[in-house]
Amino acid sequence: MTSYVPPSAGIAQQLRPFGQHPQRWERKRSRAVRGGHVCCGFGCAADCEPVLIRERTGWGWVDWTIPADGSLPEQPHRVAVFTPIATRSQRISLRWLARRPAHRIRLGKVTVRPATAVVTALTLVAAALALMHGVPFSIVLPAAALAPLLAEHLPDRLDPRAGESARIVEAEAACRYLQRLAALHAGLVQAAVSSDCYEVRRAVEIGHHQLFDTADLLQRHDTRSVSSELIARERLMLQLAVQSRQIVTPTQGDAAASRHDRFGGQSPLGPYPPRPRQQPQSSAEHTTPVPPTKEEANMAQDGSEQPTGEVVCSSRTSPTTRPQPRRSTHRS
Repeated sequence: MTSYVPPSAGIAQQLRPFGQHPQRWERKRSRAVRGGHVCCGFGCAADCEPVLIRERTGWGWVDWTIPADGSLPEQPHRVAVFTPIATRSQRISLRWLARRPAHRIRLGKVTVRPATAVVTALTLVAAALALMHGVPFSIVLPAAALAPLLAEHLPDRLDPRAGESARIVEAEAACRYLQRLAALHAGLVQAAVSSDCYEVRRAVEIGHHQLFDTADLLQRHDTRSVSSELIARERLMLQLAVQSRQIVTPTQGDAAASRHDRFGGQSPLGPYPPRPRQQPQSSAEHTTPVPPTKEEANMAQDGSEQPTGEVVCSSRTSPTTRPQPRRSTHRS
């Protein structure tokens, strides 16, 4: 049986909405409470829709519900992952898809989008001005009727087309699992912001592919049927997060200690080769003197002098040649 490896405690902050900017959650929550209905879970109408706060990311978005007691939500309501190989037109459609969730307002027995109500009001004002300036009524009436219809129904027609390049997961278990992977990927993104290493940027790309493939897998299967593959993907993401953190550690204030650990206590080499180390003078003074050989003693008695630079012996020098006997200058 495959065991589950939980994520490290260092990324637990990423599991909360707007983990790096908690003040944004408070601002969005207070705005949503003032402008919409917060579903309390009981005592609400059957068609009650919870107010969602959308957290946009570089790889997709996360929708959070607003608990009635004011606490933080434990898990996301919806998670969407964009394709990592999107074209330019696909990126434009994905931006449209990642817009703020539309809140419907009730006008009598009909619920409409706020954009529809705004467009309707502007259309009536524009139609009145057009009639005052002599525009035919046969042109003003179709235009005034068509604009609110497009504002209400056109987004619903465009969303499925844009959703072909994204994987949206809404199941409770699937959202909980993608939340953990998204927390690991957030650590990779933070490491890439503070480092220009190719390994870290490549880890972010791999993490995005893992998120997209996992979301695609969870759209077609439940978590229990593919548990072993999901655990393998989470372990890979955890390894990427740990390795990226180890690479980025030198840039976080402890540069001297990190250089010491990286180069084994020695300073890093520069662009030039290191100089040869010189023997300390103390070691040369404490060496045992070597007694001169018989040939060297004879040469000293003859009064021959040797240059000072040739005193140091080397293991690569040629063998010492025997001195030639001195010729006698006495003539018989």
